[in-house]
Amino acid sequence: MFAVIKTGGKQYRVATGDEIRVEKLEGQAGDTLDMGDVLMLGGEEGVTVGAPTVEGAQVIGEVLVTDRDRKIIVFKKRRRQNYRRTKGHRQWGTTVRIAEIVAPGSKAKTKLKTTTAAPVVKDAKTEAPKAKAAPKKAEAKKAAPKKEAAPKKEAAAPAANDDLTQLTGVGPALAKKLNEAGVVSFAQVAAWTEADMEALGVTAKAEKGDWIAAAKALAAK
Repeated sequence: MFAVIKTGGKQYRVATGDEIRVEKLEGQAGDTLDMGDVLMLGGEEGVTVGAPTVEGAQVIGEVLVTDRDRKIIVFKKRRRQNYRRTKGHRQWGTTVRIAEIVAPGSKAKTKLKTTTAAPVVKDAKTEAPKAKAAPKKAEAKKAAPKKEAAPKKEAAAPAANDDLTQLTGVGPALAKKLNEAGVVSFAQVAAWTEADMEALGVTAKAEKGDWIAAAKALAAK
């Protein structure tokens, strides 16, 4: 009896006792594995073609060795591009001996076994329970209400401005300018210094009209 199986993306025609090399299988030497899909069976009773596989059929193989094949050299070159690449490659593969071909409805005599340890799944570390947050402290005592600020005393009503136009050379426009600069009385003019006059820009007029002396006389009335 022979069978056509598919493993590793390739198809192989096998019979009991054949040794074939297939793409790498997960197993160690001595393991017996199911070789995969059975596409066709043939024997004394005829040929059975699967659609796409033969239901109930099975091919069991014994792993002999898993190793890497001979090295092949891969060389690439591009003309006039100064491009050359050389690489070597050794493909992994498994050599298997076909132990038994099981027809549909028959029971396999060869038991499947594997010595490949299943990957150990590490248990997630049990995280220590987080300490419960300490109960919030009692709300801080309400701050004592701020003392209401004493009502500001109303500023004394400013005295009536003196008529600065009484000074020689001071017209309504200049008097308004002096008032805006804070000069509103004769007493202020009488206390002027040279720096005050320079800051206001009236030095020449003040000296010509003798404003300081005139302001002292007017303030004394």
